[in-house]
Amino acid sequence: MKKKKQVPEWMNSALWSTPSDHGRFDPPSPPPPPPVSVKEDSRTIPTNQNSSPPPFSSSSVSSPTASADDISRQAQAQAQAQVQLLAELSRKVIDMRELRRVASQGIPDAALRPTLWKLLLGYLPPDRALWFSELTKKRSQYKNFKDDLLMNPSEITRRMYNSNSNSAAHDIDDAKSDTQTRLLLSRSQITHQDHPLSLGKTSIWNQFFQDTEIIEQIDRDVKRTHPDIDFFSGDSHFAKSNQEALKTILIIFAKLNSGIRYVQGMNEVLAPLFYVFKNDPDEENAAFAEADTFFCFVELLSGFQDNFCQQLDNSICGIRSTITRLSQLLKEHDEELWRHLEVTTEVNPQFYAFRWITLLLTQEFNFADILHIWDVILSDPEGPQETLLRICCAMLILVRRRLLAGDFTSNLKLLQSYPYTNISHLLHVANKLRVQSV
Repeated sequence: MKKKKQVPEWMNSALWSTPSDHGRFDPPSPPPPPPVSVKEDSRTIPTNQNSSPPPFSSSSVSSPTASADDISRQAQAQAQAQVQLLAELSRKVIDMRELRRVASQGIPDAALRPTLWKLLLGYLPPDRALWFSELTKKRSQYKNFKDDLLMNPSEITRRMYNSNSNSAAHDIDDAKSDTQTRLLLSRSQITHQDHPLSLGKTSIWNQFFQDTEIIEQIDRDVKRTHPDIDFFSGDSHFAKSNQEALKTILIIFAKLNSGIRYVQGMNEVLAPLFYVFKNDPDEENAAFAEADTFFCFVELLSGFQDNFCQQLDNSICGIRSTITRLSQLLKEHDEELWRHLEVTTEVNPQFYAFRWITLLLTQEFNFADILHIWDVILSDPEGPQETLLRICCAMLILVRRRLLAGDFTSNLKLLQSYPYTNISHLLHVANKLRVQSV
């Protein structure tokens, strides 16, 4: 008879379900704008960003608080990581393998995060001598995108015909009246494709009206982005300008990526990038946060774009396939939990993992913890998708006792509203899964 695979003892440790504030990184206050603060009223959309430990229940087991030695060791580790990161960033040509290794342990100084994320996403090249020219080129390119893609058809048509009229005016300097006549567009000069009622696929007006629907959806979603954080929400000019930047980035992305366009939830994935880059202590970099965020957003989604493409949902690279890989990963590391979830209680992974994966966990944890998680996701040399799946698997393992004791209803509720957990512990478990897989 085949012997049942034993679950490693560390998976059952009460330590993993014990809330702790040690190892958490708080987001920096934006200088000089108002600092990030949490409003008392609840979010307007259902989220799971629990910022306080759950109340004591019979299913939870407490453990001793971290000792002074533990805190001291953690402080020393963070100080060492800080020194190593600064040493790597000071090189003329950065060793990306070493940078990823150190950054995967967490970025203790938020001031380093903007530069590190740009490097980890491939936006900045390892050669520091190329940074200025690359940034100048990309920022200029983004400005051109805004100039070309955010113009409405009336402006396009007006510029086109004014250009033709002005060119003709140079050839006939002494015919002032004729020139003035040419500046007035007659009905016969309006082509079918230029007509606002044209339904042709190549009609700039037809495309404009299609874009309007997407823009309205983007506008609604952006206004709902992190309503508990003043950086993104509120009536201040600062918050409004940040919302406008997010909206512009998403509109340009949708116009340039006709196969994906805009998918609801992209605003949540975009928000951490823009927040980090807008809070760059370098004022010039902060001023170009919108442009830098756009290109980094494109780089980030390149590793996850199949999850957003509806045509690939049922393919080997679509979101359903990705969720299946998560199920297989859980089965590999904890078959007992996998069987209880998917066979006994029949909790389909799509019921909870779809949001976890497509939104990169941005709805499951508070904002400070999201940044810490993303440090690890972006740093992994295997790619962000594999790291994300290991973290999702670790999330299941951390609450395995409650899941094994639960039925369909209680388990689904637990996973759709994930409880507060220590992020350092979560990432530790995820790293254990990597080591075991190797």
